[in-house]
Amino acid sequence: MARFMRSLLFGLAVLLSVASAQAQTVARCGEGWLELVDGYPVLHLKGTHYEMGYQHGALMKDRIHSNLGNIVKVEGEKTVKVGPLEVKPRAVISTIIEIQKPHVPKRYFEEMDGLAAGSEVSLEDVRVANFIPEMFHCSGFAIMNSATKDGALYHGRVLDYAINWGLQEHAVLVVAEPKDGIPFVNVTYAGFLGSVTGMNAKHVSIGEMGGGGLGSWDGIPMAILVRMALEQGTDLDSAVNVFKDNRRTCQYFYVVADGNTNRAVGMEASADRFEVVESGKAHPLLPTPVKDCALLSAGDRYKELVKRVQDGHGSFTPESALRLMDLGVAMKSNLHNVLFEPKSTRLWIANATKDKAPAATQPYHAFQLSELLKRRPDMQSREIPLEMKAAAR
Repeated sequence: MARFMRSLLFGLAVLLSVASAQAQTVARCGEGWLELVDGYPVLHLKGTHYEMGYQHGALMKDRIHSNLGNIVKVEGEKTVKVGPLEVKPRAVISTIIEIQKPHVPKRYFEEMDGLAAGSEVSLEDVRVANFIPEMFHCSGFAIMNSATKDGALYHGRVLDYAINWGLQEHAVLVVAEPKDGIPFVNVTYAGFLGSVTGMNAKHVSIGEMGGGGLGSWDGIPMAILVRMALEQGTDLDSAVNVFKDNRRTCQYFYVVADGNTNRAVGMEASADRFEVVESGKAHPLLPTPVKDCALLSAGDRYKELVKRVQDGHGSFTPESALRLMDLGVAMKSNLHNVLFEPKSTRLWIANATKDKAPAATQPYHAFQLSELLKRRPDMQSREIPLEMKAAAR
């Protein structure tokens, strides 16, 4: 019965459109605003990077204080094992920031400046939180053409990461319209400006999977590289080139998809290695290719993902594609699951719960980027002034 009810909820999520969802504007700041769409926080940011950072900070101030306070001051002070060493994450982040600062475009530090000013969280804490993912190291897939019922491309992203940190309590969908970049949606958490799961208005979607290579930090942080690709990627090739043409860190793998051309690739973009694997092609780490599929995972989870895709090949719809991300592919640490349909810009999101039930066991929320970009706030809602301060600190 529980399995039936979950399938029913999945089906309802697939059918739900943003236009028919119940929405409430919470507050406004400059051209940014926060709304609840069927209870899910959706944060609209628009303008320069500093302005977007300030809007983020001001509109989610309480959540940012809670989230970053826990991550930086609690989890960041715990001793953890990183390779052969036992360290406190916060203690080494300042070194990582100094190593990476020459490579990171200035606009992202300006966005952190704005976030700190708007939230009234110290700039040091904002920077530490936004660079902490570089110290730690999920599954992903794209199925298309002959693999799906109607030939559509579906891109799934399974994030297995730090469910015990409580990030899921501060989940937010960011709809960003940067002044000099492509609008995009970022599945993220209050106080984080980088991206590990996103899709832009040019129908390009990206998901990441961490590997090894800890200590190879002399480059652009992974989450900033994904942001850059979302803001600049007009198609699959230009998005991939953002990773190819910039200095990278550690070991990371990605699935990048393009709904306009129904193409998707698996990609390793690590500090010392760059390789693209076309869909349906074999690789030593991915030994079981499936036609018109890019499948990225490891160990038994990879084997289970391959089996599920083979079993349903040719019949996948959004509802059945969601089931590819069930437990067995997702881990108990499953923080969020997202399914993108890049051509239509639809997406479905599930998050872990406060009591650490994995995202794969939870109902999905449905959105559509093209519709979210058309939305406007209730002008009678509370307004928080946008204060422009010097961005250089």
